[in-house]
Amino acid sequence: MLLGELREKVVEYGKRMLENKLTTGTGGNISIYHRESGLMVISPSGLDYMETRANDVVVMNLEGETIDGYRKPSSEYELHRIFYLNREDISALVHTHSIYATTISCMNWDLPPVHYMVAVAGDNVRCADYATFGTRELAEKAYRAMEDRKAVILANHGMLAGAATLEQAFKIAEDIEFCCQLFYRTKSMGEPVIIGQDEMVLMRERFRTYGQR
Repeated sequence: MLLGELREKVVEYGKRMLENKLTTGTGGNISIYHRESGLMVISPSGLDYMETRANDVVVMNLEGETIDGYRKPSSEYELHRIFYLNREDISALVHTHSIYATTISCMNWDLPPVHYMVAVAGDNVRCADYATFGTRELAEKAYRAMEDRKAVILANHGMLAGAATLEQAFKIAEDIEFCCQLFYRTKSMGEPVIIGQDEMVLMRERFRTYGQR
């Protein structure tokens, strides 16, 4: 099976996305870009994550053509391919409909550095202007808003996180959802105290060497 290992990984993380409450139903999508072949693997459209198998995952080129797989690819393939065409630092993307990030998205708010963990994505997480799901317009707006960032909030929609590996992208999605929850809760109590720019620069540097290598 073409890119079978990567397709298995998309299946695994689709299940994790449900189990970790980063989406509901068949919402959201996952992809990995295989730079050596110039192909991406992407979750199928509207298929239960718990029922998805590796051969359900679609292999596409960056012209938007299906290379292998019998399923219809995610309607958001444009959202994925624009990053693979233009961002060498991103080879995996996780698009979620997690409750707190989506709540913030429905306010059309940026996520400020309410907690130092925001630094896994950048100085803040911008909210991209609204566009219809599955369109090139949405992809372009998300791409612009995620400049110099590893995550973006999609207005009235959800959140997108990207990184060099699927494991890293998924972790960013989890961390930003946590920070969105903190922002939601602190806003309900008053105005949260926001971390300053100098400290966020330091946090970004710290995260570059954090953890095991």
